[in-house]
Amino acid sequence: MSGFDGNGRRKVLGAVAAATKNEAQIGLANATPPVASRRRVLRAGVSAAGVTLIPGLGHVGWVYAADKPPIGTWPAGSQGSTVYIGAAVPLTGTYAVQGEDELKGWQLAVEHINTSHELMKKLAPKVDKGVLGKKVELVSADSAAKPNQGVQAQQTFINQKKVVLMTGSTSSAVAVALNKFAQREKILYMPGISGSNDTTGKDCVRYGFRQGFYGEMAANAIGPVLVKNFGKNRKAAFMTPDYTYGHTTTKSVNDYLTEKAGWTMVTNQVSPLGTQDFSQYLTNIANSGADFLINVNWGRDAVLSTQQAKQFGLIPKMTLVIPYQIPFLAKEVGPDLTAGVFAATDFWWTLEDRFPLAKLFVESFRKKYGYRPEWGAENAYVSFAHWARMVTEAGSFYPPDVIRQFEKGETIPSLLGDVHYRPQDHQCVRPVVIVRGKAKKDMKNNEDFWEVLELVAGETVIQAPDAFGCKLGEDA
Repeated sequence: MSGFDGNGRRKVLGAVAAATKNEAQIGLANATPPVASRRRVLRAGVSAAGVTLIPGLGHVGWVYAADKPPIGTWPAGSQGSTVYIGAAVPLTGTYAVQGEDELKGWQLAVEHINTSHELMKKLAPKVDKGVLGKKVELVSADSAAKPNQGVQAQQTFINQKKVVLMTGSTSSAVAVALNKFAQREKILYMPGISGSNDTTGKDCVRYGFRQGFYGEMAANAIGPVLVKNFGKNRKAAFMTPDYTYGHTTTKSVNDYLTEKAGWTMVTNQVSPLGTQDFSQYLTNIANSGADFLINVNWGRDAVLSTQQAKQFGLIPKMTLVIPYQIPFLAKEVGPDLTAGVFAATDFWWTLEDRFPLAKLFVESFRKKYGYRPEWGAENAYVSFAHWARMVTEAGSFYPPDVIRQFEKGETIPSLLGDVHYRPQDHQCVRPVVIVRGKAKKDMKNNEDFWEVLELVAGETVIQAPDAFGCKLGEDA
């Protein structure tokens, strides 16, 4: 075997064995053993150029040159004519409506990658009827917003399709779980909607990148609007879903209002995901003396809690605030409840009047699906476009190459102008959109629920890269 003596061969075999030993289960019945990492192969003394076959190793049969050893699903995942992306997205449960919208955004992005659509070419110029000569195909499964179910779905995609990119979350609990899974499996992961500070904070990983905004950015964008419109020293009641998104977003909003304007949190009502009856929480809020109801709940929980707050007489007695806007909330609860409500969001379709790329997206999405996109679809589409850009700019599917391309931090286009990814925490620095709900009489059509008040520059509302404890691991 050229380039290996007997000792070298034994060392490589030992490295491969070490790489597959004691596989962490993460609740999975059929985990795929990882191949040797770059560092392990280097330690094994691999120095030959090119590729050498080691017989008898089953699926780990090829040991590549020391600069690019097999890793994750590479190279197997990109050796055929098609590369696969796996999406674990909630299609049932509390976040099903938002998950379906996200899935449509991913599907449209894949279609545009494979057809070299005008919009995709603006975002990822080197896309050419696919990525690096490969057709892209999306496979998806229902995560039900449950971390274990999301991880199991992705494990299946790895086993069956050797996916080169994972996506999906909507629940930040799923995003955090898939972050850790992506790092373990050495496969790139771009969350869908994930509002927790932790996703690119204390739970950040080298293999994860987030395009969308999150709790801290929302708080720093909407906080000044609330203070300007309502003044200082107000009393607020919070409704918080009991998981990482809820806790971190509530903390960020409360910290801003407390520190900058002397507001007081008079009660924080924390409820489990999927709560149907919010009466006990609303009773406590009714007795709290609050002036404002800041509802951090999301998905169906936000719809039900808002409707029940109205039934309890809390709205309009208290001013409703939605710090992290929920796609389809206004449609589901009706403009009578969202009129005058301030919210922070990632995207709103009327921005097509200001941004040509947003217009192309809205027109394409509406033509395909029959309605104007919400921000979940926008986030999904742009995330895939940015991945396609990084792969084609790197000229490689090799994960460390793609990671290094992201980490250059170059200015790249989005639907709302130029953005960049920070190398320190892999968070996209992008605008936050401040909207206010329209009264029914002011709506120009049946989807015209929100008025865009302001685009807040991402640089002005994002925290320092290390503020939430992000420590990226090695890239391979």
